[in-house]
Amino acid sequence: MNNSAVLFGLGTMIAWGFWIIFGDVASNTMDPKTAAFVSYATAAVVTGLFVVVSDASLAVTNRGLLFACVAGVAAAIGVVSTFIGVTVGPTAVVSTIGGMYFVTAALISTVAFGEPLSLNKVAGIGLAIAAIVVVNQ
Repeated sequence: MNNSAVLFGLGTMIAWGFWIIFGDVASNTMDPKTAAFVSYATAAVVTGLFVVVSDASLAVTNRGLLFACVAGVAAAIGVVSTFIGVTVGPTAVVSTIGGMYFVTAALISTVAFGEPLSLNKVAGIGLAIAAIVVVNQ
């Protein structure tokens, strides 16, 4: 297993844990749609600053630009859904179900991009669905 992948995965987990908790507080103290906008506007600025100070390449391909824009639309739908969700229900429910995004990713990667659907992947998806049920009881 790649140690860097694990490290960045842990960073993602921790950052998104803070993001949803702070998003919950923000969404309960202001309009959740506005809170979602402010959250992602701030993220865009911070990410832009990171690109400027890092050694990131500014080269863009048409395919990369298209998929980055589609990913941005999906992220916008996700953040608005999350921020509204935590105002109408428990954060634990919204974050647990939302955290299962990898099920969607596994299905899309199999159907649209031809990645093989292994028995392990099917078992993992089944266990993830079982986890949603168990955690939210």
